[in-house]
Amino acid sequence: MPFATTRRSALQLMAAGLCLPAALPAAHGAEVAGVPLPDVLQLGGSTLRLNGAGIRFKAVFKVYTAGLYLTQPASTFAQVRSTPGPKSMHITMLRDIDATELGKLFSQGIQDNLERGAFGRIIPDVARMGEIFARYRQLRSGDAFRIDWLPGSGTLITVRNEAQNPPFAEAAFFDALLGIWLGPHPAEGSLKDALLGHPRT
Repeated sequence: MPFATTRRSALQLMAAGLCLPAALPAAHGAEVAGVPLPDVLQLGGSTLRLNGAGIRFKAVFKVYTAGLYLTQPASTFAQVRSTPGPKSMHITMLRDIDATELGKLFSQGIQDNLERGAFGRIIPDVARMGEIFARYRQLRSGDAFRIDWLPGSGTLITVRNEAQNPPFAEAAFFDALLGIWLGPHPAEGSLKDALLGHPRT
């Protein structure tokens, strides 16, 4: 295939959001447990702002930081779901963890926040997500991954800057993932509050 055709095809895929989407920081203003988080980033042609960020604890141990990016502020899970445009959750590990176990915890978190019928419809996506994390075996302190919602393409998980293509096409899957942190039974209540922009004092 000629180089020009190959280059044109790659650009078309990028425009469709099927390659790694650029989530480029425009400014750094927040820092959580030593992890810098940009106040603003660009994703899928839209400007996203940091809605909130916090730390996931396990007992007294810090496990990871999480930052939620949206096109407009949201203070409830319902508002997050209804916010238009791309959305992004950024997670950076603060300690080493078995990646397979993390995938299982996320799967359980999804199930805990969905009705049985809704969970049943996304089981294939949940299983694939578990397989993605299992391939990495271990995530170490400092490793990062993000979960992007790209309208028209789906949900793209990026681990250590490696995009796990193709995106998850099921529209409900991104909301199901956010439910881990923002649902009625979140992984941690204080982290939910922080992500929604009203951290506990």
